Amino acid sequence: MKLLHLDSSALGANSVTRELSAAVAARWQEAHPGLTVEYRDLDSNPIPHLTGRSLAQADAAEAADAAAVMDQFLSADVVVIGAPFYNFGIPSTLKAWIDRVAVAGKTFKYDENGPKGLAGGKRVVVVSGRGGIYGDSSPADFQEAYLRHVFGFLGITDIEIVRAEGVAYSDQHRADALAAARASLPEPLRAAA
Repeated sequence: MKLLHLDSSALGANSVTRELSAAVAARWQEAHPGLTVEYRDLDSNPIPHLTGRSLAQADAAEAADAAAVMDQFLSADVVVIGAPFYNFGIPSTLKAWIDRVAVAGKTFKYDENGPKGLAGGKRVVVVSGRGGIYGDSSPADFQEAYLRHVFGFLGITDIEIVRAEGVAYSDQHRADALAAARASLPEPLRAAA
């Protein structure tokens, strides 16, 4: 079994999502001793944003890295994503990664019935850190709905969200939010669906 662990926060050691995504990955490692974990820090090792040159594969090194990103995603059984809530959405570095894994003919296709996801059978755990409190149905939340939609479009239906909210209110709010998020970490005991 293989787990792909992605972090996208720009806050380094002060990041709530980095702390929580590491906790999720550690739980999986404890539950599955033979688990292979691959890690990518999208802040310190960003993927170039998609451009016309990218699509034309004009840069051989960029094309090779894009192929490696795709292979890494396709071979993962579990994907753990540290996704901070930036300006009501996701960091652009995470969006750049998504642009490299949402590829027609590789992770989705169109047929006479419309789009069909080709990357099913994975489990995705999204760790969200939010400075404010938005709850489950805020019209300002474009992050979770977007991530659920894009992974669903790729055929992945086993998506879990771990959320720490209100972390910017005070040190106590941050500590409480981290404790609540840790208490809600998903059980890694079942295999990816």
